[in-house]
Amino acid sequence: MTGEISYPKESIGYEALMRGDNERAVFQIMANEQVSSGDPAKLLNLGRAYARMGHTDEAAKMFKAVLDSRDSVDLVLADGSVMNSKVAARKAYASLQRRVATR
Repeated sequence: MTGEISYPKESIGYEALMRGDNERAVFQIMANEQVSSGDPAKLLNLGRAYARMGHTDEAAKMFKAVLDSRDSVDLVLADGSVMNSKVAARKAYASLQRRVATR
């Protein structure tokens, strides 16, 4: 399975992220109003795009928002595995912190 399962096409920037087109992913995510601004998949993908673009502060804010949210969902990742949104955010935030620390 590929694509944005259970989401309108391009609403969470999945395909753009898979192509490495981070700017397009940010545009798609920010332009879409069909998905809640607090949706964990939306925030995680936005954080991933920001991190890839070197916008570490913005990326950290997105990952922290998922961690601080009352919402917790299981997400299908690009490799087909399933991971809880809080676990994914914790891993992404830790990875971001390691990257910043090694600069």
